[in-house]
Amino acid sequence: MATVELPALYVDTVSLFAETRRPLLLNRAPGPEEEDVPVDAALELEVVDVGVDGIARAATRVWVDGVLAFAGGDSVEVQPAFAGPLAEVTQTADTLRVVLHPAVPLASQATVSVRVVSATAGGEHLLDETYTFTVEDRTAPRLVGAQALAPKSVRLAFDEDVRVPPSARFTFTPRDAPAVPVASVGAAADGPLVHLALDTEMTPDVVYEVLVEGVTDAHDNPVLAPYHRASFAGFRPARPPSRSFQLWDMLPRHNRRDDVTGDLHRFISCLQEVTDLLLSDLDAFPDVFDVERAPEPFLDAILQDLGNPFAFELDVLARRRLAAILVDMYQQKGTALGLRNAIRFFLGIEVRAVSPFASDTLVLGESELGVDWVLGPSERFARYAFNVEVERLLSTAERQRLRTLVEYLKPAHTHFIDLVEPLPPILPEHWELGLSELGETTTLH
Repeated sequence: MATVELPALYVDTVSLFAETRRPLLLNRAPGPEEEDVPVDAALELEVVDVGVDGIARAATRVWVDGVLAFAGGDSVEVQPAFAGPLAEVTQTADTLRVVLHPAVPLASQATVSVRVVSATAGGEHLLDETYTFTVEDRTAPRLVGAQALAPKSVRLAFDEDVRVPPSARFTFTPRDAPAVPVASVGAAADGPLVHLALDTEMTPDVVYEVLVEGVTDAHDNPVLAPYHRASFAGFRPARPPSRSFQLWDMLPRHNRRDDVTGDLHRFISCLQEVTDLLLSDLDAFPDVFDVERAPEPFLDAILQDLGNPFAFELDVLARRRLAAILVDMYQQKGTALGLRNAIRFFLGIEVRAVSPFASDTLVLGESELGVDWVLGPSERFARYAFNVEVERLLSTAERQRLRTLVEYLKPAHTHFIDLVEPLPPILPEHWELGLSELGETTTLH
C-alpha cells in the first residue's frame, strides 16, 4: 500500500448522489481488493452515519480473518493481538474511526478478510459488511529439485517463477569419487525453471549437489537456506542394451584380485568415464551428418563438402533444404527444368519461359538501319542465345541474384541475353481543363 503525497489537489467536477443506507463503511485502508499490502500495515476504517443518530460504539465489532479485533464498549476494545503502536479509536458526532495495528505481521501472500458489524444509536439501522485485500509477497522461492538433461546441461526447478540476475551464482559439489568438477557458464530462467550450461561434461551417475545464490522471485525475494540446495545424479548418455564395454572386466583376473587398496579400480573408473563419453559421441554421430538434425556448424560443413557454389545468405531452414536438394540441382544443371527449379528455390519466382533470343525484325521497305532496326548477331551466336521471362517485376537485388543463378546453371556454350519482365502498367495522360489540347498534350481514352 503506497503512500502518495500531493502538493496540491484540484477538484473540477463533483457528482453528488443520495445514499440511503445507514451507517456507511468508508475510508478503508487497505481498500477492498487492494493488492501488495505491506505485511506491517495498519488496518484503518471509519463507520459513518449520514443521519442524525450517530454510531453506537458498543454495537460495533470488527473481525480480521475470523478473529475478533475490536469490540466497542468493552473494557479492552482493541484486542491485544491488534493493539500495536499505531492502534487507536476515535469517535465524533457521526463517525467512529478504528485503527488496528497487528502485533504480528500479516502472512505473506495471504488474502485477509475484514468483517465490520455496527449500528446507529438506538439500533434502528444496521451494518454488516465484509471486504478482503491481499498481502505482498515476502515468501522466498524454494529450490525443489535438479535434473541433468545432458552431459553439460542441468535444469533447476523452483516452486514459483524466478529471475536470474547477473549476480546469481551456482556452485556444484560432487559427493562421490572419482568425479569431474563442473561449473556453470550460463543460466536462463523460464518461469519456475532455470537452465544451466556447464563448462565440461559431468561424471555419469555421480551425485552432485548444487548451491544456488542470488536467484530471486518476481518481487526480488532471494532464495534462502535451507531451500537453496538440491542433489542430482550425473547424466549418463543412452547406450544400446546389448553393449558391454567395461574396462574393468577386460583386465586380467589376477590384476583385479591384487587391487586390495582399490586404487586400480578408481584409476580404471576415470578411464571408463572418458571411454563412455567417446562411445556416446560415436552413437550421436548419425545426428551430425543427418541434414534434418545436424547442428548448424555441421550443416555448414555438409554444404561445403557438397561443394555449395552459392554464396547467398540463407537461414538455417533454407540451408537444410539446400543440402537436401543440392545433388539433384547438380544433376539438372544445364537444363531449363533445373534453371526453373533453382530460381524458384532461391527467389520464389516462377519462370514463365526460357525463350530463344531473336534480334529486331527487319521489315523491307519500312525498317531503317540504326533507327528501328539493328544488325543482329551471327547465326552461330543466335542459335545458342536465350532470354528468361519472369511473371513479375523484380527488385535490383533479385535481378542480380537471378543473373548469378542463370550464369552458373546454363550450359557453358550458351549465352544469356535478356531478363524479360512484365512492363509496368501504362498510366494514361488525363485531360486537364484549360491546359490540355486534344491530340497534343492528352489523348482520349
